[in-house]
Amino acid sequence: MTTTEWITDIALLLVVFRQLREGRLDLRSFLIPLGIVAFVAYSYLDTIPTEGNDLVLIGTLMGVGAALGVAGGVYTRIRTSGEHLLIKAGAVSAILWVLGMGARMGFQLWTEHGGADDVGRFSITHHITSDQAWVAAFVLMALTEVVTRLATIFLRSRLVRAARPVTASVLGGAL
Repeated sequence: MTTTEWITDIALLLVVFRQLREGRLDLRSFLIPLGIVAFVAYSYLDTIPTEGNDLVLIGTLMGVGAALGVAGGVYTRIRTSGEHLLIKAGAVSAILWVLGMGARMGFQLWTEHGGADDVGRFSITHHITSDQAWVAAFVLMALTEVVTRLATIFLRSRLVRAARPVTASVLGGAL
């Protein structure tokens, strides 16, 4: 793995660890992880192979990413404090995030240190046509995990805000 790959993988892991401490849910909460995965997608996603079973591999890993993302968003606590929404990743959310990000890092390290032949045999047996299919599958898995987690948090934050009781401060003192 290159230094850039280590930095981006660690940055994605730190996104949730930053949220283990309760903080304000704001635009930055969404833009930082989206920016990181956009950078990763731009850097590594040259093409999306469609031959053989490449799309099956890509779709499967995107499905795993979506499941991890939605579950991670569900297990993130969102509450109001005055006029602000606060967010805190729970233990389950952090474990799911590390599981998804760690699996990608582990796979990459394994293929670089002796597992490439096994991946090659698996690819031939299952009609996966190139290493670019694996790259696309893992990049799109990460992108899907981040986007679905953030979308789940966004939707839940709207529900929390909508369920907030109406008070004089919310109405601007009109009561």
